[in-house]
Amino acid sequence: MGSLLVALLVVGGTAFRVWQVARADDRRPVDIVVVLGAAQYHGKPSDVLEARLNQALKLYRAGVTDYVVTVGGRQTGDAYTEAQAGKKWLSSNGIPADHIVEVDVGEDTLGSMKAVANLAADRGWDTALIVSDPWHSLRARTMASDFGLESWSSPARSGPVVQTREFQFKYIVRETGGLLYYRLTHAPAELNGDGLG
Repeated sequence: MGSLLVALLVVGGTAFRVWQVARADDRRPVDIVVVLGAAQYHGKPSDVLEARLNQALKLYRAGVTDYVVTVGGRQTGDAYTEAQAGKKWLSSNGIPADHIVEVDVGEDTLGSMKAVANLAADRGWDTALIVSDPWHSLRARTMASDFGLESWSSPARSGPVVQTREFQFKYIVRETGGLLYYRLTHAPAELNGDGLG
């Protein structure tokens, strides 16, 4: 009975933190804004990815950073990586191309955050704002911090993943499981297909 209660408290506490971080916007001056990848179609961002890119554009225009890092690899047969599609969209919306850095590796959040942390170390960048979906924010910034990149989150507030309470509840449950799995194994949770991983 005691171990069941502890398990319930751990799961409940983690779900609360996922929800709590999802509701916060910790924007502040940082070395980089990191846009986590999501699907793209022939170089055109999906609605999920475009919502994230739009949030990064707002942060850049607000002067919180000089550099935006776009993240994400390619699916078999794709002409563009998610990172390339993100850079293309941002540059067409006014961010100079030399202020956008592509990290076109990583098939999941863990691989992407490791690649971003390596890039940051090479360039002397120490701080980051992570832009993803609200429910994904805690896991993504936890991974970035574990790789030595001091991170906060500024999630996208538009797009399909924030439309209904039912959808939001589903993602909180998924991210709670994903974060607990990561904390236990330090492996990706393999929640691919919807911007999670």
